[in-house]
Amino acid sequence: MATSNRIIKKYPNRRLYDTEISSYITLEEVRQLVLDGEIFEVRDAKTNDDLTRSVLLQIIAEHEQQGAPMFSVPLLTQIIRFYGDALQGLMGPYLERSMQVFLEQQQQFRKQLTSVVGQTPWTMFNELTTRNMDLWQNLQRSLVESANARPAAKPAAEAGTAAGNGSGTGHAHGGAPPRPVPAGAKSGGKSSR
Repeated sequence: MATSNRIIKKYPNRRLYDTEISSYITLEEVRQLVLDGEIFEVRDAKTNDDLTRSVLLQIIAEHEQQGAPMFSVPLLTQIIRFYGDALQGLMGPYLERSMQVFLEQQQQFRKQLTSVVGQTPWTMFNELTTRNMDLWQNLQRSLVESANARPAAKPAAEAGTAAGNGSGTGHAHGGAPPRPVPAGAKSGGKSSR
């Protein structure tokens, strides 16, 4: 059994009648049908002409006047200029495909955000706080360990250099101190170190 589209009739007094629920509905209720993913057609009650597009444009116009508009004046003027243009036939499919790509990217972004964020913003906040606390504690532990390790390492290094020359002062290259050059010998520019 094939289901037909939901039919909404528009009367000359501009009232909208939803044939599925046998009741008059408001423009805002038509908008809710759109948000709910309902498939419907708006038909003129006398002529049966399809008025769906004009009703949808009316919903957009009302929402553009309230709150933050989605369409800027330059965008709207560009759209108006396409009417009657040789490229008018291409503009509709282009906008439709652009919207589809945008919706796909938005859905993908939401999936990624949900996988990162989890169920709620508080869950994410708690996880970030826990991670930051762990990082902070690890940093503190590393600082304490390195501070404790330095004094223990210094005496061992001094003990090794002190054993080499008996003075407690080490040499830059380690090993034995340089040999004195005899008074009559010429230095070849290179040290015997």
